[in-house]
Amino acid sequence: MIRLFIPDDLAPGAELSLDEGQSRYLASVMRAKPGDELRVFNGREGEWRALVAQVGKRAVVLQVIDPARPQGEGSDLDLVIALVKRGPLETIVEKAAELGVRRIRPVITERTNADHTRVDRLRAIATEAAEQTGRLDVPEILEPVKLERLIDDWEAGRRLLFCDEAGDAKPVAEALAGQAPGPWAVLIGPEGGFSPRERERLRGLACATAASLGPRILRADTAAIAALTLWQAALGDWRG
Repeated sequence: MIRLFIPDDLAPGAELSLDEGQSRYLASVMRAKPGDELRVFNGREGEWRALVAQVGKRAVVLQVIDPARPQGEGSDLDLVIALVKRGPLETIVEKAAELGVRRIRPVITERTNADHTRVDRLRAIATEAAEQTGRLDVPEILEPVKLERLIDDWEAGRRLLFCDEAGDAKPVAEALAGQAPGPWAVLIGPEGGFSPRERERLRGLACATAASLGPRILRADTAAIAALTLWQAALGDWRG
């Protein structure tokens, strides 16, 4: 079943004119024709059944039928990721969306090699991953900020799993044992690691839990996937 993220409000009988990209996907790639059924969601009102009403040269129009799944609440989990090269960063965004992350916060650290990224491209990747995985929302992708500023403005009540590559922290599973669910964030550093000054400040945060991802040096994309998986298994919606 084709699923599309639609920002519009959803209601029985509503007509939705798709944007150029979605129209091209349905008409040219999926060869959709009037009467074909698909599912749509907007992150607010659950998933709805819809039918292809018109297939035009420039736009496809859908007609909303009825609700198929109610909106649910996933894990309140942020991924804070130091900017890395485009390929690994796009992989991280895709897999984070698949693993149920609610927000992705790119940061610039002292050892960050890349200092910019195309946030619109990352948002498109997150949207496609959400459509394919069956989730009912799309992760929010924030503009990059410096790590120091993010720490200064840290949200009260949100815990931070600080993945420290120094090797002297507890393994993630052990570090999360006994911790309470709720608002959390996972922090993954750049390929060059955190600077000593950054590590010292992060370890001094009352909200932070330092943890190790094992004895091997991991790429940033591997580290992000591993940490998110372990967090979901320990405190997230993988618990059932």
